[in-house]
Amino acid sequence: MGQSYVHAGVGGYFGGTDGTLAGVFRREAGSATWEHTLKEPETYSVFVHPADPNQVFAGAADGIYRSTDRGATFARTNFPDGRVQVWSFLADPANPKRLLAGGSPVSIFRSEDGGESWKRLPDPKLPVYAKCPFDSRVMRFARNPGRPDEIFAVLEVSGVMRSTDGGETWSDCSNHLVRLSEQEPRLRSKLISDSEAEGMLDGHAVCTSPADPDGVIIAVRMGLFRSRDKGATWEDLRVDRFSPFTYGRDVKVSPQDPKTIYACLSVAASSKDGALYRSRDVGQTWQRFDKVQPHGTLMSVTLHPSDPKQVYVAARYGEVFGTQDGGETWRETPLPHGIKHIYALACG
Repeated sequence: MGQSYVHAGVGGYFGGTDGTLAGVFRREAGSATWEHTLKEPETYSVFVHPADPNQVFAGAADGIYRSTDRGATFARTNFPDGRVQVWSFLADPANPKRLLAGGSPVSIFRSEDGGESWKRLPDPKLPVYAKCPFDSRVMRFARNPGRPDEIFAVLEVSGVMRSTDGGETWSDCSNHLVRLSEQEPRLRSKLISDSEAEGMLDGHAVCTSPADPDGVIIAVRMGLFRSRDKGATWEDLRVDRFSPFTYGRDVKVSPQDPKTIYACLSVAASSKDGALYRSRDVGQTWQRFDKVQPHGTLMSVTLHPSDPKQVYVAARYGEVFGTQDGGETWRETPLPHGIKHIYALACG
């Protein structure tokens, strides 16, 4: 197995002033030394192309940056709108040159040339369930493994949407999330908007698995939820049965075992604690996986594309923890002092 790298995306927090360093940091998987490979632009997403780890993409406050040397250097791409923050990426398994990117305000972009240039697709027309002081964001994509043109996207703070034509058009999948908050007092949360459904709409991550071909799992402020009817209805996975933490920030399926899912759970968006949980039955039950003590909200987990023993997780304020032996031992490799907030980890 060749050398692999861990990449961290660092940006500012809404309303926060902590730290001065932003951009992308990189280290070799077995090293404790970070390189600051993309400086200045606040970075909210980092994506290693699954078909070519030499290609690394950074979604930033002013568009998209691309590396062709495994993240050692970056160049700005031909992106049509420098006012859009880019929060997410998705590759097409049938065409490695076709990529999607999700932005804030809610917007979808597509590249047909491997990320060198981008075209804005028609903006999704979604209902407004909650009015917030910041623009909603396309936080993550997930493709149906059996129907590649079907894509789900999770939004902060606008719930979930679904495309059946590869991202050209989108439909809302959030109505039942709002209804759940109306039916269950424990699922109500209002911090920055005019709606008590805010917490259910505060989406951060989404995943699909070949082991559950009709299922899609989302991580939102109020926990983890699953739909098996294309987003028409949602069921609470009740992670509170297994964890004292229920704030869902990230959820990823193992590339090697489709029944294994990892989830970042914490107290709140800006908390001082959190944990990485693992399910080995596609989300039915969960066990704590990490053996560390983070001092901030867990923001992102990344899984090595070919080595199931390598798992890395980041906490908001600069802590990065990793295991290379399947969770038996853990090592902390903190980012340099003075960073803003970690939003994303990627490995490849």
